[in-house]
Amino acid sequence: MTERKPPGVSFESWVDKQIREAAERGDFKDLPGLGRPLPSSLSGDAYDEMWWIKGKMHREGLGFLPPTLALRKEAEEALEKARRAPSESAVRRIVGEINEKIVVAIRRPPPGPLLGLKPYDTEAVVEEWRRGRA
Repeated sequence: MTERKPPGVSFESWVDKQIREAAERGDFKDLPGLGRPLPSSLSGDAYDEMWWIKGKMHREGLGFLPPTLALRKEAEEALEKARRAPSESAVRRIVGEINEKIVVAIRRPPPGPLLGLKPYDTEAVVEEWRRGRA
């Protein structure tokens, strides 16, 4: 499709001719996504200027949370991991590691929503772990 539009021919008819000739040659066969619905970013939803970034993150299995929300999520996961830990020393290690991160975030708050966390009481978590094992 490198040829130029001839003078005196409307753009619409020239483009239609190019498309028809390409279809006749079979240029549109075996295109990726043939027969599948358009991605939601192209299907008439409201325009989102970050559509390509969101699509890339979705395809790569990535996510983004502000640092404070990421730490909250990490703290919840650490507490769950501590509950399933195989030994008391593992519980103490897990709680100690997340408590260090929480203390750092309290001293120097990262950007984003308020942290809303305080260090976990290690002894209370260990006691809960013991009750769960009994």
